Amino acid sequence: MPKRQRLVALVLTGTAGAGKTSVMLELGGRLGWPALEGDALHPPGNVAKMAAGEPLSDSDRAPWLEAIAKWIGERERQRESSIVACSALKRAYRDVLRRGHPSVWFVRLDAPAEVLADRIANRSGHFMPASLLPSQLAILEDFGPDEPATTVDARRTPGEIAEQLIEALRLD
Repeated sequence: MPKRQRLVALVLTGTAGAGKTSVMLELGGRLGWPALEGDALHPPGNVAKMAAGEPLSDSDRAPWLEAIAKWIGERERQRESSIVACSALKRAYRDVLRRGHPSVWFVRLDAPAEVLADRIANRSGHFMPASLLPSQLAILEDFGPDEPATTVDARRTPGEIAEQLIEALRLD
């Protein structure tokens, strides 16, 4: 975990069902930082493709990742710490988010596949079908030793995870 930083872009990563949005909302409420649900920046074509059960290609994801990176950069320029919920499953995706943004710290919310599948099956109002979970798990890449990152157990409550992250950042 990182030492206390003045400026942090906390990027909550993981597959569908990991709880990225719930943890983002919890952290945002506690810290008062601007927060972005990365899914909100997907172009309509990406949303339609995923809703139809078709995984996105790297080229589908490229403009979406660039838009998220731009948002992070805008917060950095304003000297605002921030929170982003974004799957960022591959190293290459995380590299896009990190390029030129020294404040980025990744946190993977990790849970067993059966827990993720159950959560996806029991949520409503989201375009991502449970049928895409295996494709996400297939491309999930561990953090490299040079990535500013940690992994947390996503089976814990959003409040418990938020508390753990706030303590790690020493941002009470």
